[in-house]
Amino acid sequence: MSPARTTDKSYTDVLESHRIRITGHVALSDTARRARDPQWMIDHVTLQVTDVQTSRTFYEAVLAPLGISATASDGPAVGFFGPEPGSFWLCPAQRDDDRELHIAFRAKDRSAVRAFHDAAAAVGAEVLHAPRVFPEYHENYFGAFVRDPDGHNIEAVCHQGGD
Repeated sequence: MSPARTTDKSYTDVLESHRIRITGHVALSDTARRARDPQWMIDHVTLQVTDVQTSRTFYEAVLAPLGISATASDGPAVGFFGPEPGSFWLCPAQRDDDRELHIAFRAKDRSAVRAFHDAAAAVGAEVLHAPRVFPEYHENYFGAFVRDPDGHNIEAVCHQGGD
């Protein structure tokens, strides 16, 4: 079985492909608006894998019937997107054993991201990144990252500007 052919795009390119330019202003398309709708719980999941290309081939085959395909890349990482909001990423393993899982929960606004951070700190979680804008993802990507009790990287993210 040969892997499906895709045109890799960066995360920013994928987001930009969902925008419509109107007289110098950027308006979100229906697809992008749904992708940023706070009603969705999971924003994205990242798996660390031994061999990204082998895993990509596997996931391209099993996710294609679900309408999900590899349409983005960020360095060695590969991003899968489908018809519904959310994304699934494969990246090279950082360690041979006890690989961390990364799950990002969608927050309705930036104050919810701050509340997530404060709650995690209050229960003694290791804070990986305090709440802030991550412009390397996009201009409104506001997130906080913590470790859960098993060492997994848990994030709260808001894609809305302001606040």
